[in-house]
Amino acid sequence: MRENTMIAYILFTVLAILPLFIYLRNPYFLGDLRYAVTAIRIGMRMGKIKKNFSSLLDCFLDRAKKHPEKTFLIFEESSYTYSQADRESNKVARALSTHAQLKEGDTAALFLGNEPQFVWLWLGLAKLGCVASLLNSNIRSKSLVHCFSCCEAKVLIAGADLRGAVEEVLPALREQGIRVFILSDHSDVEGIESLSDKLEKTCDEPLSPQLRANINLKTPALYIYTSGTTGLPKAAVVNHERVWMSSFLQAMVGVHSSDVLYLSLPLYHTSGFLMGLCGAIERGITVVLRRKFSVSNFWNDCRKHNVTAIQYIGEIIRYLCNTPKKDNDKDHKVRLALGNGIRSDTWVDFLQRFGNVRICECYGATESNVGFDTLSYTFKLLSNDLLFFIYHNNLPTSFQMSSPYALIRYDTEKEEPVRNSRGFCIEVPKGETGLLVGKIGQKTPFYGYAKNKQQTEKKKLRDVFEQGDLYFNSGDLLRIDEEGFVYFQDRIGDTFRWKGENVATTEVADHLLTVDFIEEANVYGVKVPGHEGRIGMAALKLKENTDFDGTAIYQHVKNYLPSYARPRFLRIQDAVAVTGTFKQLKAKLAEEGFDPAVIQDPLFFLEDGKGYVPMTQEILTAITEGTLKL
Repeated sequence: MRENTMIAYILFTVLAILPLFIYLRNPYFLGDLRYAVTAIRIGMRMGKIKKNFSSLLDCFLDRAKKHPEKTFLIFEESSYTYSQADRESNKVARALSTHAQLKEGDTAALFLGNEPQFVWLWLGLAKLGCVASLLNSNIRSKSLVHCFSCCEAKVLIAGADLRGAVEEVLPALREQGIRVFILSDHSDVEGIESLSDKLEKTCDEPLSPQLRANINLKTPALYIYTSGTTGLPKAAVVNHERVWMSSFLQAMVGVHSSDVLYLSLPLYHTSGFLMGLCGAIERGITVVLRRKFSVSNFWNDCRKHNVTAIQYIGEIIRYLCNTPKKDNDKDHKVRLALGNGIRSDTWVDFLQRFGNVRICECYGATESNVGFDTLSYTFKLLSNDLLFFIYHNNLPTSFQMSSPYALIRYDTEKEEPVRNSRGFCIEVPKGETGLLVGKIGQKTPFYGYAKNKQQTEKKKLRDVFEQGDLYFNSGDLLRIDEEGFVYFQDRIGDTFRWKGENVATTEVADHLLTVDFIEEANVYGVKVPGHEGRIGMAALKLKENTDFDGTAIYQHVKNYLPSYARPRFLRIQDAVAVTGTFKQLKAKLAEEGFDPAVIQDPLFFLEDGKGYVPMTQEILTAITEGTLKL
């Protein structure tokens, strides 16, 4: 009896100590375990979807059937239930079937901003088995025609406020025989048909599922365009399987059916549409949709609508942190923030100011076949290191094998992967920066870009580790530390080489942003006549009511950056140029260079031993002639 008691005591002691032992060995174990369990559940659900196909539209219809009166969308002063959204999209499907003769397999381009009609149009097209091409509502002229032509759409549907942009390209559209509709009650322009009046007169009865009977997981569902930061946008093909997988992200980070999502990101973009809208439908939650991001209205909107989850991208979190502090900064119900692009210093500032919000960073691209997230652990900050994207990725090998990837050595000067004597790429060890590549296979396909075979092939790397293998080139430089945390370092085109050294633009920008009067910093490399590589330059936006202090910046970069990484030129701007999804534009700035006769913005040059002085034509001449050594 006493022996049994002793054995029981020993077992109890071991079981009691075991969690502590596991924690000491891996402090992220519980988070990793939760991630693994959630991933298994989603994997099982995808297995059922593959066996008996259903689209995200079917998921929406199921939500509308089970919770018809639940609020689906809140926009400005209006709100719509799931059943109302269902009926509105029925009208769209019937009207486009009748007046545009759209049928299963056809593509229609949507050219409008964030508004309920965007959602109704997409759902209506899905009910017809059509593909929706989501055009950036900011593009114009040749770019608009280019993007429209990429997807071979038969119809263009535009918002009333974009009539002028449509009229500008109307001759080109008419040449292609394109039907053009505008969300208006009437149109007096030949070649543009009104749609709103037709919708009003259309029946809202359900449509037969047979209209989309041939749709499957591999069928294209959407065309979503790249940002176009380095040229014309490319139309990434997004099939129904990809829509499902993207929509599961909210489930992975712990969004519940009772949550309210604040969505101010553009619906034409992956983050807003797939991660935001589609994720909300998968969860069956309420979406507060805003026409566009407004830093001054953000928290007031969250308080007004009892928002519990928000989305961000790019510099949005920094914009919020840069607003004047208020006594009610922590007076809100937001518990979770989902997105990508937050910097480590901003992460800390945001939590200190706005309270205990769980930040979930994710990494990926519309067309990519590999990605990371912070589902297992939220944040790790090293006191001596400034981080950008941070993800914990210490999952069992079985999970990683489903999405095989590697970081390979990359030559930023030659702009190509480094290969060994046998012609294969070299995987970098933990702690070193490398190019992220994802293996292309049956489970991790890369579908490429619509009508752009050249760019599709450009993203493929062949014979990476063995003869005949094929990998997706992400174009991103990442680093993985010993604990499995993944750090985004830079884009291939953004990292530049000067004096034989690689310069990561994000790292330099992070250091500049710690200067108290700098609000935004966009770092890039510019070509210099007679010199190899590119030299550093930074476009800066100063904080309100502050002045440029060249001496202070000089002392800062001198203390924290090696000589080759210090920006030699500074350009002061009223606003740092970004895309519609808040990605900084570098290519145009790099092309403009540092000629004071061309650039109207204030320019400064880092003079050895003196600091930043006003850039002059004399300095430019000396650099060009080679009398001033850089």
